[in-house]
Amino acid sequence: MSIQNTHFTDVATPAFDPRTADRKSRRRLGLIDSKLRDRHIEIRTRFQNHGADHLDDAELLELMLLHSSPRKDTKPMAHELIAEFGDIASALSADTARLEAIVGTTATQDLKLIHAASARLAKARIAHRPLISSWDAVLTYCRTALAHKETEEFHVLFLDRRNMLIADEVLGVGTVDHVPVYPREVLKRALELNSCAIILVHNHPSGDPSPSPSDIEMTKLIKQAADSLSITLHDHLIIGATGETSFVSKGLL
Repeated sequence: MSIQNTHFTDVATPAFDPRTADRKSRRRLGLIDSKLRDRHIEIRTRFQNHGADHLDDAELLELMLLHSSPRKDTKPMAHELIAEFGDIASALSADTARLEAIVGTTATQDLKLIHAASARLAKARIAHRPLISSWDAVLTYCRTALAHKETEEFHVLFLDRRNMLIADEVLGVGTVDHVPVYPREVLKRALELNSCAIILVHNHPSGDPSPSPSDIEMTKLIKQAADSLSITLHDHLIIGATGETSFVSKGLL
């Protein structure tokens, strides 16, 4: 039996030409059109050369989202975040589930990481100096941590005898308009930390930092308990999206 040689001829596959591919194919292959590429380059260059002051909130979010979606048009997502939350600070502070519904899990993790880093930076500015003489830094830190929270949180800044920060602890988490606070627990924790002074801080998710009657009454109770233990209550700050209220400045302490 004879075997006849068979010759196979390679058939060349036409090279992919991005200029003639449809948009879906281009995205599937990780390509972006020239206009979108130019937009990415433009916004990155503007930030690199001029800083964040030359970008509005939506553009900053657009740039942040490029980290997790480098080949996508992140501008629509950025504008959706602003439409939903109002500004960049509120977007970064937003509930994780609400963020994920708009930008997905990976992008949400990136945004939350940026928010955590900004809070850590603000805290570092008050960590190694007397807080009473660094009041602007204290306010910046409190705004960063609390101004855009969606539920009330009650924090206590515990200070040593030189008014240096020992710890910032959350001693109560509540609802949109109430947080449970127990003066006994505040002072117990101060004694555990050997704290000589405290600053009370909580937020109003409504945005209005005006103290409620219960805020005033609770502060009086903590002040009385602190005085009996020779612990100084320096101030009670209420943080809202529209500003902050100092009990000392208002003559309430």
